[in-house]
Amino acid sequence: MRGGIPLCFPQFNQRGPLPKHGFARNLAWAAQAPLSDTEQDATVLRLRLHSSPTTRAIWPHDFKAQLALTLGEGLLRVQLDVCNTSKTLWEFTAALHTYLAVDAVESTRLEGLEGCARWDAVRDQHGLQSGAVTIAGEYDRVFRAPVQPMRLHDGPHSLQISQSQSLGSTVVWNPGASLSSRLPDLPADGYRSMLCVEAAQIDELVPLAPAERWQGWQELRVL
Repeated sequence: MRGGIPLCFPQFNQRGPLPKHGFARNLAWAAQAPLSDTEQDATVLRLRLHSSPTTRAIWPHDFKAQLALTLGEGLLRVQLDVCNTSKTLWEFTAALHTYLAVDAVESTRLEGLEGCARWDAVRDQHGLQSGAVTIAGEYDRVFRAPVQPMRLHDGPHSLQISQSQSLGSTVVWNPGASLSSRLPDLPADGYRSMLCVEAAQIDELVPLAPAERWQGWQELRVL
């Protein structure tokens, strides 16, 4: 769970009755034929997950989900599509819990969230972001997602991060030294080489009527 892009669905964190972050990240997804195809000089891999006795034992709703992974030169786009295949309306939250490798987190700078409303989960404080995001200790904040793409600067490297309007929040997280030392699946100094910049829909539940579809994506582009 401490790398890649764990998928939080149909619940983010412990904001609800389900296990933390739901069940989608813990289940095997099936590759959808054809295994991959090419679109505009990029390779697309599609994975699918649907309701089953395993999911219904946790969450009593029918659904179909597809994850489309587009990989091109200097580009990664992850898109989640969800469809309600039951006969009643249900609600969900979701997040692409993206882990990014960095050389030294204390030297990184995330631009593009200036002026965005934020909630500091560590201190339980609300406010507006002033200046670029920098990391000095445990950091866990939920921002209102910006309209324009963000830029993460990591030494000589820069990454553009954008997300769909259907994912209304951006979560920035780093456990810091103290929490990192207590996480059994992260090295004690693992916090120094990672930063999570997540595209999420968590403050408001997404209602989905029978046969209705929802889509959300995050795109990473090397500058």
